[in-house]
Amino acid sequence: MTRIILGLAAAVSLSALAATPALARDQIRIVGSSTVYPFTTAVAESFGKASGMKTPVVESTGTGGGFKLFCAGVGDEHPDITNASRAIKKSEFEACQKNGVTDIVEIKVGFDGLTIANSASGPDASFTKQQVFMALAKQIPDKDGKLIDNPYKMWNEIDPSLPAEKIEVLGPPPTSGTRDSFAELVMEKGAEKFESLAALKKADAKAFETVWKTIRTDGAYVEAGENDNLIVQKLEANPQAFGVFGFSFLEANEGKIKGAKVEGMAPSFETVSSGEYKVARPLFIYVKKQHVGQVPGMTEFLGEYTSAKAMGDDGYLADKGLIPLPADQAASSAAVVKEMSTLTADKVM
Repeated sequence: MTRIILGLAAAVSLSALAATPALARDQIRIVGSSTVYPFTTAVAESFGKASGMKTPVVESTGTGGGFKLFCAGVGDEHPDITNASRAIKKSEFEACQKNGVTDIVEIKVGFDGLTIANSASGPDASFTKQQVFMALAKQIPDKDGKLIDNPYKMWNEIDPSLPAEKIEVLGPPPTSGTRDSFAELVMEKGAEKFESLAALKKADAKAFETVWKTIRTDGAYVEAGENDNLIVQKLEANPQAFGVFGFSFLEANEGKIKGAKVEGMAPSFETVSSGEYKVARPLFIYVKKQHVGQVPGMTEFLGEYTSAKAMGDDGYLADKGLIPLPADQAASSAAVVKEMSTLTADKVM
C-alpha cells in the first residue's frame, strides 16, 4: 500500500510552508537505490525534455546510503528525493525526525524481481531458496541441527543437480536495498526449511535473524559494490560465477547473462508481474515534502513519474524492466502526489 509517513512532529501548515524561503537550488537532486536508478533517470530525462526545466540530477548511492543522505537534514545541501528498493526502516525514519526531516512522502512506483544470474555461456541453474541459504550463510545446521561454519565449497556438494562449480556469488553490500531484499526473500525463507532453524525462530527470533542475515566472508560471497552494471561485466568475464541484482538489469543485458530458476520458476516480466516468481519486491521513491514548493519542478516531476505514460502497463518504464503496479495501486500513487496526504509514524515498520 502506498504510504505517506508523517513525522512525530505535526504536519507543517500551509502558512508555515509559505513563510519558508525558497531554496537556492533550481534543480532537483535525487539519490538512492541502484535498482530504481535507471527508472528515475528515465523519468528525469523525460521531465527535462517536456517541461523545459532543468533535468534532475540522479545519483546511485544504494538504498541505505540514499536514506542516510536524505535524512541528514533540510536545505540546499540535502537531496529532495531518494530511491529505495525496500520500505524505509524505523531507524532511518527516526534519523530523519532527529534531523528535522519531519514530512516524508512514500510513493510506490512498481515491482522488481530479484534475480540470481550468470553468464549466458555458463551452466544453466535451478536453485531452491534452501540451497542458496546453504551456499551463502556463514553458519548452517549439521545433520543433528547444530550450527556449524559453512563447509561447502562447490555447488554440487550441496546437491548433485547443481553445477560442478566453485560457489562464487557477486552481490551488493549491506548498504543496498537489494541485499536487504535478498536476505529477507531468499535467505530467511531458505533457513525456515530446516526444522532446527524453524524451531529456533519460535524459541529465539533474534538468534534466528542473526543466522539468516549473516553471510559468509570466506570468498563464496563477494561484495561487488552498488554498480549492478559492473556485476554484469564481471559475470561475462567469469562464466562460473553468479550475481544477485534486480530483474531490470537481467532484462537490459539479455544475451549477455541469464537468470537461474528459483523454486522451479524462471524470472521474466510475466512471472514477476503474475506473482509466480516468488522473489519479487516493491520499489519506492521517498520525497522530502518540506522541499516541495521550494525546489522548482518537484510537483511536476512527481506527476510525470506517476503518470500512465511513465509507469503504466504500456509506459516507458515498463520498456526498461519496471513491473507495473496493478491499476488500483497506480491510482493510489497518483493520488498521493496530487493530495500529499499523510499517515502516522506508527505505520513505519
